[in-house]
Amino acid sequence: MNSYDKAFLVSGRNTLIHKNKKLDLIVINDDNDPPLIITRHGVKMFQDTVPTNKVEAKERYMEIVDISSTDVFGETKTLLFVQALNNKEYKVDYSKKGTDLFIRIHQDNYI
Repeated sequence: MNSYDKAFLVSGRNTLIHKNKKLDLIVINDDNDPPLIITRHGVKMFQDTVPTNKVEAKERYMEIVDISSTDVFGETKTLLFVQALNNKEYKVDYSKKGTDLFIRIHQDNYI
């Protein structure tokens, strides 16, 4: 799958850019880390069950993004920046999961 088929772009060493408002992104970092959902409204923890495969995800208008896979970053991340479609950049600090500092707005109007 080339980058034109994906609903996201990878920029630098730890930035994920959401580019398709019709699909939500489910971000998986590590088995011990909570999954995230990136929608056109922003980033939050994903509370529902994660789709088991690409077909199920597509039926739910989602795309699964495994950060540690070789076609994304190739390793798990402690710090992830996400540019969402609401013109905000979010900072996700996996070392602070379970606190208010886990997901926060890093920059307003990044465009």
